[in-house]
Amino acid sequence: MSSIIRQYDIKNEIEPGKALVIVGPRRVGKTTLVRNFLEETDEGHLFFTGDDSGVQRQFSQTELTHLQSLIGDTKLLVIDEAQNIPNIGQSLKLLLDADPLLKVIATGSSSFELAGQLGEPLTGRKKTKVLYPVAQLELRHSHQPLELKLQLESYLLYGSYPHVITASSKASKEELLQELIDSYLFRDILTFKEVKGALFLRRLLSFLAYQIGSEVSLTEIATTLQVDRKTVERYLDLFEQSYIIHRVGGYSRNMRSEITAKAKYYFYDLGIRNALIANFNSIQDRNDVGMLWENFIVLERLKFRTYTNLRANQYFWRTWAGQEVDIVEERSGKLYGFECKWGTKLVKAPRTWLETYPDEASWEVITPENYLDFII
Repeated sequence: MSSIIRQYDIKNEIEPGKALVIVGPRRVGKTTLVRNFLEETDEGHLFFTGDDSGVQRQFSQTELTHLQSLIGDTKLLVIDEAQNIPNIGQSLKLLLDADPLLKVIATGSSSFELAGQLGEPLTGRKKTKVLYPVAQLELRHSHQPLELKLQLESYLLYGSYPHVITASSKASKEELLQELIDSYLFRDILTFKEVKGALFLRRLLSFLAYQIGSEVSLTEIATTLQVDRKTVERYLDLFEQSYIIHRVGGYSRNMRSEITAKAKYYFYDLGIRNALIANFNSIQDRNDVGMLWENFIVLERLKFRTYTNLRANQYFWRTWAGQEVDIVEERSGKLYGFECKWGTKLVKAPRTWLETYPDEASWEVITPENYLDFII
């Protein structure tokens, strides 16, 4: 995993008097990213892990003199798995307010936990970065474009978690993905009170896994799983906040012919998706390759925009008549439409799309031939 060069350069992100908060799914390499930085820096530092019950007790005490006694005169404080420490936001605020030269790095696997603990206390005192499963943009540092294309099927089947990418065999990749699901995927969600067990969470995610690229009916899910719609909404929100699924809404200028009530859901990692439905069949033996391709492009484009600071709102577009655009980016007053196509069949732009937005909309097809230009 250390051979994978990640996009973030921590030394360029940390600032005196502020906390750099790195969030993202479990096992995507947040701790490795931080440890690699610490190995390269000459700056003295203290490293604590929020998994340690003693660290939890000590840093949850919001008394400045006590907190200062824990870190002494260090100017670089690192807290891994910070979401496990009660009151950590208030504790870090006290330390940063008391020492304008102090730099803090905090990592966490669960955005809903960290948002609640760090959001308000550290307003104006933090910079948040999301680390995703490895992006194609990051792999370009060690792979030529042709290498990436030759390994495309592996990314569609096994995803891009660091340990999975570097695993030596298909069997090892599948075993690692199953371990991720069994040991890590639901860990943060299951800490909440009144949350159903892992079996229900897995059933819900498996249902979504078969609907990639389609508008999802929450009522249909609720009926199928025999729960109420509000329960489905709650769990989908938890899945989003724990970086398991990514929600995309429909774009509309309030035309009656445009669909906006439903959303599409994509998986942050296709390996997780395929493990949930126990399907690692090769591309030529699958009937869902179009779904895999769309999910892959949507998420790789999300990583690209995040890591390159390309500001845009992301949607899909579809009319009741069935005309659609898979990806719509709204940026700089213009609309950019992209269609994800695995095959080589010539595809024309939806007539209604161009007629509805004649002045500000473009359209492009993303295929296995040109996709790298779109995501790296």
